[in-house]
This record gives sequence, C-alpha cells and structure tokens, in this order.
Amino acid sequence: MHARSITWFVLLSIALLLATAAYFMRNTWMASLPGTIIDTPSERPHAPAAKERVKLSRQAQANLRLVVKPLQLQSYRRTIQVPGVVVERRGKGDQSIVAPFAGVIKEIHAIPGDVVQPGGAVLTLRLNSEPLQTSQTELFKTAQEIKITEDQKRRLDAAAKQGAIPEVRLLELQYQLERLGASRKAYRADLGLKGLTPEMIDGVEKGEFLKETVVRVPSVIEGFQPSQIPANGEAKAANTRTPTPLLEIEELKVFPGEQVQAGQLLGHLANHQNLYIEGRGFREDTALVEKTAAAGWPLQVRFSEEREGHWPPLEKPLTILYLANNIDPVSQTFPFFVPLPNQYREYNQAGKTYRIWRFRPGQRVQLRVPVGELPDVFVLPTAALAREGAETYVFRQNGDYFDRKPVYVIHEDALMVVLVNDGSVFPGDFIAQNAAEALNRALKAQESQAGSQGHDHGHSH
Repeated sequence: MHARSITWFVLLSIALLLATAAYFMRNTWMASLPGTIIDTPSERPHAPAAKERVKLSRQAQANLRLVVKPLQLQSYRRTIQVPGVVVERRGKGDQSIVAPFAGVIKEIHAIPGDVVQPGGAVLTLRLNSEPLQTSQTELFKTAQEIKITEDQKRRLDAAAKQGAIPEVRLLELQYQLERLGASRKAYRADLGLKGLTPEMIDGVEKGEFLKETVVRVPSVIEGFQPSQIPANGEAKAANTRTPTPLLEIEELKVFPGEQVQAGQLLGHLANHQNLYIEGRGFREDTALVEKTAAAGWPLQVRFSEEREGHWPPLEKPLTILYLANNIDPVSQTFPFFVPLPNQYREYNQAGKTYRIWRFRPGQRVQLRVPVGELPDVFVLPTAALAREGAETYVFRQNGDYFDRKPVYVIHEDALMVVLVNDGSVFPGDFIAQNAAEALNRALKAQESQAGSQGHDHGHSH
C-alpha cells in the first residue's frame, strides 16, 4: 500500500508540473496552431486592453457582410480626380458622305442605324450635271477621233512606203494623234476628279455614258483596329485574318427626289472603334499631369451609367497620349487626351445587323490621375476605417474577436486610404475591409453595457 501511494503521488506531481509548464509556455505552443493570433500581455482581455476588443457572433459578421483580408505591404500611387468626356478622334473615326456630282436622289439603300461594309451602297444618285455630261461627251469624241486617225494612218503607211504620198502627210497624222492623246488624257483626269473610276471612264470612251451613280462607303477606313465582343459578352477566339471593319449610318440629310449639288453633305458614317477621353485638368495640376504622361502611368477610369461586369475589362491600361497647349480662359482648365479602344456587341433584327457600342461620344467620365508614389504602405478601402476624435482605427480579427488598433493615415481619397507601416499593424494581420464604423459602435455598446452592469452591481451591496 505504501509503494502504491508513492507511485500515485509521483504521477500527480508530474501532471501538475506539465500543466504548469504548458500554461506558462502557451504562447509558444499556440503559435503553431493554424489561423491563431496570440495576444501579447498588453492585448489580453483584461485591464484597459479589454475595452479595445469586441466579440461578434458568426451571424453578426454575416449580417454586416464583413470582409476580412490579410494586410500586404505595397506601393501606392497618389491620385487626383478630374472630370472627362468621351469624344471623337479628331481627323479620324466618323466620316461624311458628300455628293460626287449634281443630281437627284433616286434611291436610298441604307438608313440611320444600319451597319454597312466598306464599299457598301448608301444611295443612288441620278446625274444632271452639265459639266459632267460635257466631259463625258468630249472624251467620247476624242476617243473616236483617235480611232479614226489611227485607221487612216495605217492605210497611208503602205502608200508612203511605195512613195505614193509624201512622208510629211504621215507626220501630220502623227502630230494629230499626239494632240488627241493629250486631250484624251486631260478628259480622263477631269472625270477622275469628278469621282469616276477608271472602269467607268473606259465605259465612257465606248459610249457608255454615266447617267446615275451609287454613292458608297469609303473602301479604306483609317484607324480601324477590330475588338469585337459578341452578344453573349464572351471574347471571340483570335482570328489570324483581320476582320472586315463596319460602319454605322449615323445620319442622313437627304430624301428620295431631292436635288443636290456636287460636294453637298448627304450624311454621316459613324466608326466609334477608337475614341478619346478628353480630361480637364486644373491649371495648378499641370506639372502633375505632365509627370504622369511622361511616366506612362495608367489611369483609373470610371464611366458614368455603366454597370460593373456588364462588359469585359479593357485589354490594355489607359494612359495619357498628349496634353493640349492651351488653357480655357473661363474655367482655367486644360484638356488632355487618352486613347480609348472601344468594344461593341451586335444583334440581328429583320435581316439586318445592328451594333451597340460600349463607349459613346458625350459619355461622362471620372479620371483618377496618379501623381506620386508611396512605397511600403498598407492600402485599405475607406470603409475599413473608424474615426473617433483625433484617433483613426482599424479592426484586426482574432477568431470571433475584433481588436481595435490605432493607425496613422498618410493619404486618403474617396475610395482608398493609405496607412504607414509603423508597427501598429503588421503584414499578414487579418483586417476588416468594411463596416469599421459598425464595429466601433458595437465596441461602444459593449463598453456601455459592461459599465451599467458594474454600476448595478455596486448598488446591490
């Protein structure tokens, strides 16, 4: 019995020693557990540090739609916000349709909203241009005289070789052919300037006078770089061939039966494939915007009335192309321009193809222009901050507890805040990205409840 009592005593002593050691070394062995944050003595939930910690149930976290992410050190570019608007590319993009000759609109083949290919028919014009008819007539007469003179010269060649006619006669015919050839060349050039193709001019020489013409979409469209997005919003597979560019009939200014003059504006073709964003910077920001343009820093762009995710992201970041060298005397702003490649979707209706562009001239834009860089900082959404007097706080997650940590904000704007890496929080800390003000209110409510309980307890004695 004595030996058995000694054994139990020894075992009990060892167990007490192990428990004591485990308690005092808890920070060491708990650190090895995944997802565990170990409090330092100053952060333990007693004394005044308990006032900086709030407990939230899983249901409360779900109700707040709480998002928690680990902190990361990164570089942040400070930005200024300036307004902008989508505009046409000057000198490229949209094109005008003009009447090549005087005449009467006989038929319209494409109306506003229709999508047409290069070379596609827009309208048919019945010609009544007197200068055009005169040039065609003179070219036909000249071509016939050349043919007659050439035939006459061939007949006299044999007689001249036999000495039946003087050679001077052949020389006269040769000079006449040269004069007729020069006239023919001049008439062909004149008809070419009037808009006739070489094939049309060849027909005029044969007596096929041009009585009407089809006004077509230009065959060459400058600045077109396809970036089509199909109707389901998914990008098409890359094609080794360049897709055919299409234009949209934006406006027609004539109707069938209307008399038009040569050079008169008939309508507009829209090609919104490549546009500009015209930003408006304030005069005092000129040096900052110049620095951004020279460095090629990408801009943050927000388009008005555009649902997020409705269109795929742009393939390349948007950067400033150039700054205008003038300042508006009224608003004291200067324009700068950002190339904007467009996207579109197409659908078919009643046998025709229609197009919806993502970006449209006149659309409002908010530009965030980077103007400087802050290295080795923490970047959080503005909703991650709670303010109380002169203090600014974030909340670090520790299981169901959220510790309120004071931080130093070095920069902030409407969307983001930048924190100095001063040891108040550390890389890898899980920080609430939103609902910080709600967490702070919950902390205050918890303190108030604890205070009232202590007050009641004091009166119970």
